[in-house]
Amino acid sequence: MTHGRVNPTCTLETQGIKGLGNVYYNDLEPALVETALKHDEGTLGQGGTLLVTTGKHTGRSPKDKFVVQSDSVKDGIWWENNAPMQEDKFDVLYADMLEHMKGRDYFVQDLYAGADASQRLDVRMVTELAWHALFIRHMLRRPDRDELEDFLPEFTVINCPTFKADPKRHGCRSETVIAMNFDQKLILIGGSEYAGENKKSVFSLLNYLLPAKGIMPMHCSANHAPGNPVDTAIFFGLSGTGKTTLSADPSRTLIGDDEHGWSDRGTFNFEGGCYAKTINLSADAEPEIFETTRTFGTVIENMVFDPETKELDFKDDSLTANMRCAYPLHYISNASKSALGGHPKNIIMLTCDAFGVLPPISRLTPAQAMYHFLSGFTSKVAGTERGVTEPEPTFSTCFGAPFMPRRPEIYGNLLREKIAKHGATCWLVNTGWTGGAYGTGSRMPIKATRTLLTAALDGSLEKARFRKDENFGFDVPVSVDGVADILLDPRRTWGDSEAYDLQAAKLVSMFSDNFTQYLDYIDDDVRSAAIG
Repeated sequence: MTHGRVNPTCTLETQGIKGLGNVYYNDLEPALVETALKHDEGTLGQGGTLLVTTGKHTGRSPKDKFVVQSDSVKDGIWWENNAPMQEDKFDVLYADMLEHMKGRDYFVQDLYAGADASQRLDVRMVTELAWHALFIRHMLRRPDRDELEDFLPEFTVINCPTFKADPKRHGCRSETVIAMNFDQKLILIGGSEYAGENKKSVFSLLNYLLPAKGIMPMHCSANHAPGNPVDTAIFFGLSGTGKTTLSADPSRTLIGDDEHGWSDRGTFNFEGGCYAKTINLSADAEPEIFETTRTFGTVIENMVFDPETKELDFKDDSLTANMRCAYPLHYISNASKSALGGHPKNIIMLTCDAFGVLPPISRLTPAQAMYHFLSGFTSKVAGTERGVTEPEPTFSTCFGAPFMPRRPEIYGNLLREKIAKHGATCWLVNTGWTGGAYGTGSRMPIKATRTLLTAALDGSLEKARFRKDENFGFDVPVSVDGVADILLDPRRTWGDSEAYDLQAAKLVSMFSDNFTQYLDYIDDDVRSAAIG
């Protein structure tokens, strides 16, 4: 039985998805919360939040993600980074999933990916769980109700957590599967309740489609000066590096916290919401994000709470360190209503350096910016992927390798071209460790990071005196008001200078070894910026 508002010429049945139970089209937040509670999918939290858990999957499963190896995409996919699935295996997977879905209730959300109406992608999300529908309704952009009457999805995502894949039958790795088929314009997700797979599947989709249009898709947050979208800043970084926290600066207008495009018209958010980590979240440090954890409809994922009062424990990571909350962008008071910005004036590359070697901020030349963008050095933070229990140094090209279907040079060249055309100052910011490596040193003080970023964005940092870093070649400020000088020189923060030198040499070697894979694909100016 069909419920809700939908284009009558484009129902699931017209798409060949038949024999389901009740199908709920485009339910609003109150109905989705009510249904999720009725189906025992979660617990009602303070302020009307929805408290849920995701079982054994508390992070993404990148090794279970596949791209169908069809003729139309086989020459454009970065196969070293994207596991192939044969077309016939996908067809069997899809048929088996449709059979599994019969008789079950499903929730459909017809949504937009992209705030720029000229570049947006119309996406239909079909979910087995009501709270997944609520989650993706927060994450993507919501059409006006009358727009649903003629909504035609360009791509459809089906998420069925109770479906278990068969590796031999379906050509996958385990009972969990995320399979993208660009020819059939279909993404299948099975065997995982982790909601992040929904949003990242759409991001991966845009990462393949947009470069062909000359649009740079970016795993970044973005904000602009109040009333001045021309003064836009973007923040590249993997999960756990501080994109959400640092972009939600109350003195600036938030464009978005995770995924954006850079077109000839400027910057635009792909999403309509935020997916913020909540471990150690506090009302003092991040008041607006904290307040969303007590606001109606916010999805609270994998957090421990008092069974009687429903009070959240922001320090208890016994379920996962990747505890999160998902909420619509308008829950943040300084969020942009249009989610549009200008061409970036400042580009911030965030890294979480578990070695404790990198300074808190460094200025990059355009060639160095492309080098560090392609390198994507950071540390995987506990909980963001299965099996990661403590910070793990890694190189994730473009600050988002798991979501990049094309070769990294495609994105790197787009970035370089746009920097050259529009001009931007590029900064590398370390939000990781200082005074020693992980286990010895301490996490970079958030107050110092904010002070340095404020100076970078208001232009005052450009007037500082800089030194050339002996290990990495970039410019590092010597003194900045409000920040201890010693913090700007990592070697001085270590108790043992020789130990720092050894650690720095090790990291330089890691950069050099990693970058050899790109040397045949880059120009001489970027090659000359290579470290080591």
